[in-house]
Amino acid sequence: MVFVKSPDDKTLILNLNPSTTTLQALSLHIQRNYLIPISQQRLYLSPRLLSTPGNGAILLSHLGVAPNSTLTLHVPFLGGMQAPVAPKGRLEFLSTKPPPNYVAGLGRGATGFTTRSDIGPARAAPDLPDRSAAAIGAAGPAGVGRGRGKGPAEEDEEEENEEKGYDENQKFDEFEGNDAGLFASAEYDDEDKEADAVWEAIDKRMDSRRKDRREARLKEEIEKYRASNPKITEQFADLKRKLYTLSTEEWDSIPEIGDYSLRNKKKRFESFVPVPDTLLEKARQEKEHVSALDPKSRAAGGTETPWAQTPVTDLTAVGEGRGTVLSLKLDRLSDSVSGLTVVDPKGYLTDLKSMKITSDAEVSDINKARLLLKSVTQTNPKHPHGWIAAARLEEVAGKLQAAQQLIKKGCEECPKSEDVWLEACRLASHVDAKAVIARGVKAIPNSVKLWMQAAKLEQDDVNKSRVLRKGLEHIPDSVRLWKAVVELANEEDARLLLQRAVECCPLHVELWLALARLETYENAKKVLNKAREKLPKEPAIWITAAKLEEANGNTAMVGKIIERGIRALQREGLEIDREMWMKEAEASERAGSVATCQAIIHNTIEVGVEEEDRKRTWVADAEECKKRGSIETARAIYAHALTVFLTKKSIWLKAAQLEKSHGTRESLDALLRKAVTYIPHAEVLWLMGAKEKWLAGDVPSARAILQEAYAAIPNSEEIWLAAFKLEFENHEPERARMLLAKARERGGTERVWMKSAIVERELGNTAEERRLLDEGLKLFPSFFKLWLMLGQLEERLGNLEQAKETYELGLKHCPNCIPLWLSLAHLEEKVNGLSKARAVLTMARKKNPQNPELWLAAVRAEARHGYKKESDILMAKALQECPTSGIVWAASIEMAPRPQQKTKSRDAYKRCVDDPHVLAAVGKIFWHDRKVDKARSWFNRAVTLAPDVGDFWALYYKFELQHGTEETQRDVLNRCVAAEPKHGEKWQVISKAVENSHQPTEFILKKVVVAIGKEEQAAENGKN
Repeated sequence: MVFVKSPDDKTLILNLNPSTTTLQALSLHIQRNYLIPISQQRLYLSPRLLSTPGNGAILLSHLGVAPNSTLTLHVPFLGGMQAPVAPKGRLEFLSTKPPPNYVAGLGRGATGFTTRSDIGPARAAPDLPDRSAAAIGAAGPAGVGRGRGKGPAEEDEEEENEEKGYDENQKFDEFEGNDAGLFASAEYDDEDKEADAVWEAIDKRMDSRRKDRREARLKEEIEKYRASNPKITEQFADLKRKLYTLSTEEWDSIPEIGDYSLRNKKKRFESFVPVPDTLLEKARQEKEHVSALDPKSRAAGGTETPWAQTPVTDLTAVGEGRGTVLSLKLDRLSDSVSGLTVVDPKGYLTDLKSMKITSDAEVSDINKARLLLKSVTQTNPKHPHGWIAAARLEEVAGKLQAAQQLIKKGCEECPKSEDVWLEACRLASHVDAKAVIARGVKAIPNSVKLWMQAAKLEQDDVNKSRVLRKGLEHIPDSVRLWKAVVELANEEDARLLLQRAVECCPLHVELWLALARLETYENAKKVLNKAREKLPKEPAIWITAAKLEEANGNTAMVGKIIERGIRALQREGLEIDREMWMKEAEASERAGSVATCQAIIHNTIEVGVEEEDRKRTWVADAEECKKRGSIETARAIYAHALTVFLTKKSIWLKAAQLEKSHGTRESLDALLRKAVTYIPHAEVLWLMGAKEKWLAGDVPSARAILQEAYAAIPNSEEIWLAAFKLEFENHEPERARMLLAKARERGGTERVWMKSAIVERELGNTAEERRLLDEGLKLFPSFFKLWLMLGQLEERLGNLEQAKETYELGLKHCPNCIPLWLSLAHLEEKVNGLSKARAVLTMARKKNPQNPELWLAAVRAEARHGYKKESDILMAKALQECPTSGIVWAASIEMAPRPQQKTKSRDAYKRCVDDPHVLAAVGKIFWHDRKVDKARSWFNRAVTLAPDVGDFWALYYKFELQHGTEETQRDVLNRCVAAEPKHGEKWQVISKAVENSHQPTEFILKKVVVAIGKEEQAAENGKN
């Protein structure tokens, strides 16, 4: 490939190989494609001229031309006197030495001044030719002009210039170079004319090549300009379209535009004079209505009107004049060439529907619209919407007969418009409507709308079916008519009709599927095979065939049919849309075809999914199906995913959760058995299986599962603790002791020692409990729960000093343990009073800043002793230090006076959006205000956000006991049992009490409700 730079500064691309192309071939290629003769081509490679007579047969590569080289093409002007100079990157004179005696700016008349010191070496400036228009246009002396030859002086000057190598009198032109002055005195001969013709042809050719591009660019620029500078009418087009929403009152309220020109702003002299009584009397007489003739009129027989009673103002003439003016205006709106109106009558069809006459002004508007539509129907009588608009206007005005006459005339003028016939049928009475529609279907026998309207006019199904069948005689390929007539027929007639329908409309799949549903099993297969031949790209046929096999018990064929159908559709070039097939699977599930649903998922779930995205995509699809209630579809997705990802614990857990929520115990047990077969080291799967057996009441099976789990994972602490819990909750303390003893021997963690102490506490073995706690603390001194249990043991035994020492020793090992600080503060308050408790809580806050539980404990301690002011101060500080703590804001709402609680709750919700403590506090406010629905909504949000906090469930249940029904109470109770809450300030106090250790969640919930009631009653008594 070689690049050539042309004289018009364009780059020509020549697909030539320099190693096989000669200079002569290159010149011929340029002449053939760009119409530049070889004799006028001057090719340069950098400063070197290639177009010499001896180089024609030499290869370009031998001349130094490499691939992708750029050559420069020069075309000499015919008759020129100076050889072309190879172009350079910058102007040549800027890099050459200036001529002798060169004075800058002298050529443009910017001559400098000279001093006496300059007179010696200075020379006079050379005489430059005058290139002004006056000098060129002026007549020269005789014998001077074009073709006059050269004088002796000129010949001497030319010889001198040739010796110098340049002409110092020649003016350099920036755009044309030194050629500007070469042809000023040359003769314009035939060769010049021919050269100009060649260049003009080249220019035309180049211009034609750029014409389409230039026009496209110009069009794009015009569109951009119009987009950025739209017309006024275009700017307000959307507002004009919205004008139909304005009511009559809004139209009337629009002020009239006044004349704000300067000439009308001049103050004019206005005079007011009282109206004479004679004028008022005259006006009264003009508007007066009389019911009897005066004596003069009776004398004339009542045929003449006395001259004195003739009104001065002829109102009839005025009305006629206004009508004439309006007709002239309407005529101006019409097209003077075609005679068609430019008023759009379609707008009236929607405007007139909501039009109601309520005032005289609207009556006048109707009259104007009537004249306008009359002009529309007169100028363009073949326009059906004009007749419809005129008829509806009369209908709105209450003139039904006039509307019927207008639409009748419209039917005569536009007999081929079904809209006109439908409007005429609507306006006609029930008796006449049948005759109107009969004329309509006679005029337009192929109109489906008219036949459907004719069927609607019939009362019984037999006549409707007769009309529709008559319509099918004229329009046998109308699917709408076939559907309507099939709906009216019984099952046997519908089957016969559908057989005929699929013959007339073979490309409509709904008719084929409806026929297959009505046929027997064998005939339905034949129908579907025919449908598949007619519609090879329709997936619904294959899905219906699979449903048919499933309905007849051939579930083994379902998967084969779906697989074969997908392959056939792919052969036909149909792209398999994964989302569409998944929707079909959900539809099959809703129709009861579970096997079809599973087959569709199995064959299409992998379509269009990258290998690395399969797990994430499939799990997301299953979760979406689960949200939509498509459980079988989600189960099928998980089943297919588990065949691909056999060792992915997360997918097994998702599938197990699905079975737990929507399956049976048997299906869940089978799934978990299969899961632990592939992932034997997954503790959670073993524990889930054991728990389900325990909840089902099958304790031996749960023991067996845990034994298998221990065999698979011998050193799992979770399995040891699960086995302990199973025995402990089923009142087998000796078994639980043995298990924990073995776990301690095998190097159990701190949780094993804690559970061992709990067992001894339940059994009342205080000494053994103390021994286990002491041994556990020696092994795990940083486990705060052992310190807490030891301190609580001392408190139960009455050893308060030992308990205090235990808490203090525990805080040395666990200075950041909040429960230990709270227990020590509570003990100090009980033994030594508030002052010691204050000191403990202050120390705790210094070591654990920004802890809301410590601040709340300090506030409540002050409140318990009646120091309300101190508690308020502490609460303010707590809100400053913990501004986003929901538990502190909830306590602040409860402490605030009743009128300030709503303001507090608003501030709390802004600071702690969706915090369950704040939601429960706001729910209590609504509860006290008897706003039951709002309170229920806020409590429901709280337990949804924090289902593990039992205090919220207790509040919700107590609220439902007071304001709810048995159904809502049972619902809250069941939800709480399913959530199994473990936390909560009041909940833990009751659930961890020794006497309540084996009680179910329902019992704990009711006890917490009773405790909350007692606490509220005590607070109410304290206020009183």
